[in-house]
Amino acid sequence: MTFKMIGRCTHVVDCRATGGMGKGGGLGQRGTFAECGAEVLAVAMSPGRRHITKPVCEITFGLRESNVLTSTMVLNAGAGVPHDAPASGGTLFGLTDKEVEQMSNFKLLVIHLGGVKNHLIYKARLILRNVNKPCIIICESPVDCEDFAKIGVKTSKVMPSEEDVKTEGHIVDIVSGVIRGETISQEKLDEIIRKVKLALGDA
Repeated sequence: MTFKMIGRCTHVVDCRATGGMGKGGGLGQRGTFAECGAEVLAVAMSPGRRHITKPVCEITFGLRESNVLTSTMVLNAGAGVPHDAPASGGTLFGLTDKEVEQMSNFKLLVIHLGGVKNHLIYKARLILRNVNKPCIIICESPVDCEDFAKIGVKTSKVMPSEEDVKTEGHIVDIVSGVIRGETISQEKLDEIIRKVKLALGDA
């Protein structure tokens, strides 16, 4: 007997290391790693009052619905800022060796970095300093490649001078105006899907 799928693509997701929690549509708490293929990894900050992971869940669902195999990671220490950011103090942002290893297994990273410009550019730098992969930045603040290049992040449009390069990985695109904790608009979701497919060479 054979089965034919009509109008739907089935994805098998090897899901959560930990249970879901609180506000944010039930997306897993810090330490979650939900694996679905090895193409795209959507990286979310740790959930909390400020970093609500809801848009990442919707982005992941939208990409999978568009037949892009997308896994999800919620960082253990995704709140705060890196120790080398000008506004450091309080909660420190960082990566574990396991997170770096997991990120390195994917073709493309889609990283949701929240709303504060001076935080998110340094978070991106720390991730791409440790992970040599292309990435698309999803954020709330209006930022461009120039903002990242100024602090040594390689981008597809603007490169830091050779002596100022501080990352292995690079930014291929940016989608701003995605508000944390709010439902993502269809327009922004379409923009993300288009840019992800372009980065994968599928557009």
